[in-house]
Amino acid sequence: MSKTFWEKEYKEGKHLRLSDEPAEDMLSFSKWAIRNAEWDPFPEGGFALDIGCGNGRNIIQLADSYKMKGLGLDISTTAIDQARNKTKNKDLEFRQLEVSGLLPLEDQSCDVVLDMMTSHFLNEAGRKLLAEEIARVTKPYGWFFFKTFILDGDSHAKRLLRENPAGEVGSYLHPRIKVAEHVATEEEIYALFSPHFKIHKMLKSYKHVLDGKPHKRRTISVYMERMRD
Repeated sequence: MSKTFWEKEYKEGKHLRLSDEPAEDMLSFSKWAIRNAEWDPFPEGGFALDIGCGNGRNIIQLADSYKMKGLGLDISTTAIDQARNKTKNKDLEFRQLEVSGLLPLEDQSCDVVLDMMTSHFLNEAGRKLLAEEIARVTKPYGWFFFKTFILDGDSHAKRLLRENPAGEVGSYLHPRIKVAEHVATEEEIYALFSPHFKIHKMLKSYKHVLDGKPHKRRTISVYMERMRD
């Protein structure tokens, strides 16, 4: 990932729509987990991890709504400063860290983990390592909410792969922001996470079409529960 790009983005916000409100898909996941989990997915005093937390909007919502503790990680110092300024919750910590390596947490320390549009900036080795690390830090029967770009049914992403290859299968160099991005398949997601997680639900976004032509990439939201190894 490019730290320079994200520092500039969180200062100027030229390319992405950055909101202060928690993401709707994360709220939908929370409601679903509460209805369907056998045990409390967000226990009071439990621990949440947000990988690529940005300005903290999602982990702050979890901590405030369910009285959880938590850690938010982001590559951008500016984003971390924004997250710290956004909350007075003393049970939340925010730390600048590039999430392509080991996570700074003990084994089985997290009740819930979020990776929302972060790991697709990593290369294949980085994605595999992060998946193993998420499995390591998640408690048995803890929850993992994962969101990323999905290739299935997305002609726009397929065009980007053809025209702007990034030297790795399934990855392209974004022509506007000049950052490598990976777009996954369902098969790839299953292969990456099913050794450690039970995949309960996959929700693909609608096809993004403007004037009859695809203009945005599709995403997929995945609800997963940590299994015992």
